[in-house]
Amino acid sequence: MKNKKVKSRFTEDWIPVKSITNGMIILENNFKVTGVKITPRNIFILDVDSQNAIINNLKNFYNSIDYEFWIIVSDRPVDITLYLSQLQVLYNDVTNNQIRKLIMQDVDKANEFANNNIVDTEYYLLFKEKDQEVIGKRIRNLIHNLASCGLNASQTSNDDLRVVLDSFLNGGSTTDFGAVMPL
Repeated sequence: MKNKKVKSRFTEDWIPVKSITNGMIILENNFKVTGVKITPRNIFILDVDSQNAIINNLKNFYNSIDYEFWIIVSDRPVDITLYLSQLQVLYNDVTNNQIRKLIMQDVDKANEFANNNIVDTEYYLLFKEKDQEVIGKRIRNLIHNLASCGLNASQTSNDDLRVVLDSFLNGGSTTDFGAVMPL
């Protein structure tokens, strides 16, 4: 008797993700996908020699990595609702009409940003590994070497990895239902 393969309509049924935990995507084969989130830096406001130094340091850094890695660029929607709420509270507390007018200009500008789907661009360097000790060593080395290039980096968080998955699986649209949950 032949086993029939059932085709699923749900993404979760064909993606090999068991869970997202401790800043790692745990795959069904027990590999872990993790890495660092790199804080963006506009090097083009620096002098030419500083730009060239950073670029050369990055070339050397990338060429020194002796394992498979991925550089991911992802856009994350900017949520400014808290900022807008704080402006509204400030507006209500101020009695000086000139200051109120300045606050309203800030509110209008913030609403313009919110209505134009403004995003933050985030950068990740990810890799796949099973051994937890190797993962820790790689993350420390990545953070240290990126700092030598003049860039700040930190280990990916669960939220960061969900954003990366959302970007790839949903065409950049954010989902409300959370991450893939283990069974």
